Amino acid sequence: MKPIVKTILWLTAFSIAMGFLETSVVVYLRELYYPQGFKFPLVPVPRNIATTEFFRELATIIMLIGAGVMAGKNNVQRFVFFLYSFAIWDIFYYVFLKVLLNWPESLFTWDILFLIPVPWVGPVIAPCIVSLSMIILTFIVIYFQEKGKYVHITFMEWMLFIFGSITAIISFMWDYIIYVSEYDGSEKGIWTLSSNKDMFDEVKNYIPQHFNWWLFWVGQGIVLFAITLIYRRIKKS
Repeated sequence: MKPIVKTILWLTAFSIAMGFLETSVVVYLRELYYPQGFKFPLVPVPRNIATTEFFRELATIIMLIGAGVMAGKNNVQRFVFFLYSFAIWDIFYYVFLKVLLNWPESLFTWDILFLIPVPWVGPVIAPCIVSLSMIILTFIVIYFQEKGKYVHITFMEWMLFIFGSITAIISFMWDYIIYVSEYDGSEKGIWTLSSNKDMFDEVKNYIPQHFNWWLFWVGQGIVLFAITLIYRRIKKS
């Protein structure tokens, strides 16, 4: 077995295990705060639990970055191995939630993805699509590197990745931004580590309405265009 195959297999196993670990924590949290099943609006979470959860998520990202850094032999490999680990972790997080809780009901069920600077929400299928693009980029890079090609990402391609990613991220925040702009009330605000109130207290009346698919696909299209540029450039070199 080639060393690169062993590396990818171990990264996959590690990321799947991380996905189960993430799922198990969510199972416990939902048993405590959503015994009747997860749904919007979100239930306020005590500040000490919220702070712990914030740093747990940060620790998860650091571990995934660490896996990519340790597995990669050069900067491009380290980058795509981090993306690959993140993608497998994210996909299997939902797989295990389905197995253990029979949730989500469908790929278009709404989920909360992140909290900073405002809540990111969207249908489950959206982050899974993002994860698939990460996996595609990883295998393109590894495929050409194993053929002895010099693989790098140009400045323009980096700019496309950054702009496309930011656009997709805005699509996840879009519904909440519209909610804040259209409604008045004391529930609005942004939870931070220095907040004295419970996490989600500021969104206790927020129920997602519309996901900005147009903005999401613009962002994803830019990312996929950058991936295509990399593939064509390296293939011709």
